[in-house]
Amino acid sequence: MNAGYGLTVRWSLQDAPPDVADKLREYVVGTSLAKFMFLDGLAFKTWRMVEGEWFEGTYVFDQAVYRDDFAQEFSATADESAGSKIIGSAPVLIEPFEVVAIAEGPEGFRRGPGPGHA
Repeated sequence: MNAGYGLTVRWSLQDAPPDVADKLREYVVGTSLAKFMFLDGLAFKTWRMVEGEWFEGTYVFDQAVYRDDFAQEFSATADESAGSKIIGSAPVLIEPFEVVAIAEGPEGFRRGPGPGHA
C-alpha cells in the first residue's frame, strides 16, 4: 500500500520583489491555510521556503485520482494563481511524486504558521 501521492509546486524567488517572503507568509497564514484544509483527498500540505531562492507547496493526497485531478486543474491556471501573482512569475516546477512512507513523531503534526510568522 502506498503511503500517499505527492505533488510539488515550486516557484523561483530569485527575481521576486524584496518583500515577497513576508507577503507569502501573510497569504499562506491568512488565506491559503484555511482553503486547503477542506480540499478533497488531501492528507496534508506544507508550504516551504528558502528566502531569496524558492517557495514551494508540497501536497500529499490519499489517492492518485485526487492528486492527478488537482494537478491538472492547477496546471491549467498556474500562471494566474495567487502564488504566481504574489511572486510575479509562474511556477518553475509542477511535479507528481510517490510518498514511500510517512512517520509521525511523538510531537505529531502541527497546524498553523511556522517560525517565520510572528
